[in-house]
Order: sequence, then structure tokens, then C-alpha cells
Amino acid sequence: MEKKSPHILNSSSNLLGFSLIIITSLKITKISHNTHLDEFAGLACLLFTCSCFFSFLAIRTKHEKREIRFETIADYLFLIALFCIVLAVIILTMKII
Repeated sequence: MEKKSPHILNSSSNLLGFSLIIITSLKITKISHNTHLDEFAGLACLLFTCSCFFSFLAIRTKHEKREIRFETIADYLFLIALFCIVLAVIILTMKII
């Protein structure tokens, strides 16, 4: 089985930056108090950060059992954070239209 940890780390760190851009743009435009966008983006930031952390641990550990456990945790955190970003984009799209 191919290791997913490097891919999770790369994707999580990129989407973490995307989430931070969402939060920053909401604060600059002062839209954050009208919607729940910043809450979803903030939760996604936390989850992407934890996903980065666990995928890094999976890459660095020497124990195969821990590697699999850390990789699985990182994978699920990444999926939940991705869902939060999708919700934020849906809310933004509905607000614009």
C-alpha cells in the first residue's frame, strides 16, 4: 500500500492557506458577522493544522503501527476539514446569488 502521509501533508498545508485567505478576506470586507463562514473556515483551519501535524508524525515515526494510526487520523481530519470548506463555499455562493 502506498503511503498517503506526504500527500495529506501537502494538501492540508495548501488548503490551510486557502482557509486563512477566506478568514482574512471576510475580516477585511466585514462580512464575517453576517454569516457563519468564518466559523467554518476557522474550524477547517484547526482541522487542517491537526491533519498536517498527524501526517508529519506518520512520516517521521519509526513504528509501523503508529504510522498507520497517525495516517488514518490525518486522513479523517483532512476529510472533515474539506467538508467544512465545502460548506463555507456553499454558504458564500448562496450569499452572492
